[in-house]
Formats: sequence, C-alpha cells, structure tokens
Amino acid sequence: MTKLFATTALAAWLAMPAFGAQPAEGETLADRQEVRYWILDAIKSLDPQLTTTRTDSDMIRQLFEGLMNEDATGAMIPGMAESHEVRDDGLTYVFHLRDAAWSNGDPVTAGDFVYAWQRAANPETASEYAWFIELMNIANASAVVKGDLPPSELGVKAVDDRTLEVRLSKPTPYFVKTLSHATTYPVPRKVIEAEGDAWTRPGKMVGNGAYVLDGHDLGVEAVAVRNDRYWDADNTIIETVRFITVNDQNIALTRYLAGELDWFDSLPAGQYPRLKEQYPDQAVTVPWSCSYAYLFNLSDKGPEALKDVRVRQALAYAVDRDIIVDKVLQGGQTPAYYWTHWATEGFEAPQIEMAGWTRTERMENARTLLAEAGHGPENPLNLTIQYNTSEDHKKLAVAVQQFWKAIGVNATLANYEWKVHTDRLQNQDFEVARYAWCADYNEASTYLDYFRTDGYNNGKWSNAEFDTLLSQASTARNPAALYEQAEQILIGDMALVPVYHYAKAQMFRPDLKGIPTRNVMSTWYAKDMYRIAE
Repeated sequence: MTKLFATTALAAWLAMPAFGAQPAEGETLADRQEVRYWILDAIKSLDPQLTTTRTDSDMIRQLFEGLMNEDATGAMIPGMAESHEVRDDGLTYVFHLRDAAWSNGDPVTAGDFVYAWQRAANPETASEYAWFIELMNIANASAVVKGDLPPSELGVKAVDDRTLEVRLSKPTPYFVKTLSHATTYPVPRKVIEAEGDAWTRPGKMVGNGAYVLDGHDLGVEAVAVRNDRYWDADNTIIETVRFITVNDQNIALTRYLAGELDWFDSLPAGQYPRLKEQYPDQAVTVPWSCSYAYLFNLSDKGPEALKDVRVRQALAYAVDRDIIVDKVLQGGQTPAYYWTHWATEGFEAPQIEMAGWTRTERMENARTLLAEAGHGPENPLNLTIQYNTSEDHKKLAVAVQQFWKAIGVNATLANYEWKVHTDRLQNQDFEVARYAWCADYNEASTYLDYFRTDGYNNGKWSNAEFDTLLSQASTARNPAALYEQAEQILIGDMALVPVYHYAKAQMFRPDLKGIPTRNVMSTWYAKDMYRIAE
C-alpha cells in the first residue's frame, strides 16, 4: 500500500499545532465572535444526501464534516480521516478515522460513512445527487443507483469502527477531491430512523461538524452555534454563525452598510467599482469556480425549434458577453465562451471560434443561421427565458432579451422563486433557463460531467462521443486534452449559452479574519475564522 498525505500543503498542515483558527501574533480577539452571512434564497434542505444547492452546502459544511476538508488555498487536508492509504492498483482506499463524536456524544464510526454513501446511492432516497456517487467511481455505484443491485453492494465497507475501505471501479485521479463534498458527509442513522424527515430540524439534528443547528426560521435566518463535542472545539473561536436570507441584493447591501451583515459575498451588478473606491479595506473580488449560462431544454418537452443546432448557435452568438461583464456586472467576471471555469486546476481552455469574432460578425452569423433554420419576420422564433428571483438575474435576462430581439427573436421573461425554478428545471418544464454551476471539486470533470447523458443535465442534451471522452478522461494521467475535446463538442453542438465565469465581488468586515479569498472553490469553514478587537 502507498501512503498518501505527502504533499507540501499536507506536510505543512501536519506541522501545525492545531487545526482551527490561528490568530496572528499581536492580535486581540473581539468579545463578539459571530458571523452574520448573507444568502439570497431560503435554505432548501440541510440533509447532506438530499441537498442540491451551494447555499445549503455552505451551512451543511458547518454542521457536518467529511473525510477531507479544504484549506485556505483549496488544497485537500484531513477532516474526519486522520490519514489514508491507497493500494498499488489505485482501486482501494483505506481511511483511518480520528476519535470524534456526534453532537449527541455518540462516536462517529466508519459505519456512519457507509450508511450515508449507501443512502445517497439508494433509489429509495431519491437523492438528486446520487449521480455524484457514480462520478466518484465507487464500485457498483451505477448498478445501485439504477436499482439493479442493493445498496449493500456499494463498494464501501467498515473494516472496523475507525477504518473505512472504499473500492473504486477504475483508478480515479480526482477521487480524493470529491471527499469534501456534502453528499459524502456521514449522517447519524439512529437519529434519521427515529425522526424521519424531521431529523434536520433544530433540537433534533445531530451533526459531527464544528457547529450545531440552533434555530431555523425558513426564509429568514438559520443559526448555528459552536459544538463543544467537535473534535477540535478547543481551536474553534467563532461562537455563532447566522445565515440571513435577503432576496434583494440591493437591500442586502444596504443592510451590510448599516452594520447588520458581516459578510456579503455577491455585490449587486455594477456596484463593485464604486464600493471598492469607497471601502477599499472591505470590498474585494476574487475568481470563483462557477459558470453562468442559459440552458436549452432539448428533451421531448422542449420547443421543437431548439432541436435545430443552427437556432442554438444563433442564440449563443447574439449574446454580447462583453456588455454583460463590463457594463452590467462590473465585478471581475470574465466572458465565457466555454463551460468550465478558466481557473479550474489543470484545465486548458479550448479555442472557441466565436470568441475571436467581432460583435458585428457574431450578429451577422446569428441572423444567417436563423434564416437558414426558417425563422424570420414571417415566422418569428418565440421563446420564454426562465430565471429565479434576483435583481441581477433579471438584469441579465433583460439584456439577453434585447440581444435576441436584435436578431428577430421574441423572448418573454418568466421569474420564479428558487425552489420552483429548480423544480421546473429538474422536471424539464422550461424552454430556456438561467443556470449556474459551481464546482463540486477543483477539476474540470465537475463541469463536464454535468452534461453526460446520465448526468445531472437538466436540458437533456446527449452526445455519445462526449460521453466516451469523459469516460476516458476519468482514468487518464493527464486528461486535459480530453477535456478540451469534450468542451469543443459541447460548444460545437451548443448545448447551452455560456455567459460568464464567476468572480466573487464581495464585502466583509476588516475585523473578520480567515475568509479564504485564495480558494477558487470558495469553500469556507466558520471554524477557521475569528474576529479581532478593533
């Protein structure tokens, strides 16, 4: 067996005396150790195996802990697993768990991970992220997810209470990177079986993270408080974490400036330049591994016109990404002509032809393609653009509506609350829909696997050559060239309209330390933060 945890980052980690927040020499801690964090939409689920959104995962990460965590730069570091080994065939991983307890005092065991992973893959759970277990290439995952094998056949077992063994179906270079994702977090079987769906409510939820759920007023505020039974509680400084829901980003900015929020990580479109000038010690923008796009519904329920690749290409060409990034957003975002975020580790950006065209060339080509597809003044193309509640999403939808009007396409806007929007996407009840994908781990497959025929893939695009390339990439020592080819197919067939790659234009209090601005995943843990006296 080959020992892992040999990277420079991990070696440095092993030399550190503690895992939690580390105030710098000379810093004095503030009396109030609290983080008031803004979220746009109400939390949909706090169940690690049922969540599908970034917002949910940010809170779940405070309440639970997986085998691995991420450090301030995004490097993988030990979480519940103190160490792990991989056998020489690259198919079997053995994780050695630390001595840790659930918030009710019960020990966290390898069996808790087995139960959680089997639960995620079990069709009876109806987890929308069951595909993630397949993506990890755990042995028998696909058969379990499809219901062809029982969950007990999933390639994960508890050798003993502190030893977890995972068998993969094929060598998977990115496997360890998946282990900080919420879907892989352990959950307490005894509590779930006793409480049913109510197990995630305050007073009932039992977690193994640095915090416990203290209150949840849906759509208003969720509160987590320090967990004294967390294995590194002695080094956890922040006492309270508040997730405060404000559906309007402009109102959220007002509340931040009034001192009611400590961290607002999605400034309203167009506001960053002014705020950076006025509050240079609070406003910052950093790359964030998410991509914004408009999805086409290519399922049987979608518009017939969108089945024509010429129509999809015309719609993509007409969107002026430079105007969106430079005039509307103004927060450090970059125009997107392909799907995977440019800052993804190891990713080599493809050369996309339309990226080199002028605005005039794109519009001329768009009009030509629409005409060839049979659309013009006598047969106009009518579409509905769906988006979820947000002033920024509305601004972008209005801009796209105007871009498409310029080539003779009539677009109607349809606004839905977040839960309704996502439900409609998952049921293919849309024509064109605003969408964003945030990386589940720092490798290009997290983006491209979305569009696999059997991936999450709300638009139901399908391409056998694309699927084959991703299958080959999953075991390749250097899959960059395969990913580049896959991007070319995805954009050549225009499965979507990529719009921009995210940056986090945000504001946070100068006394709040430990926000990981160098982590392109924007994965954060309140246990790594602290406040200093001003």
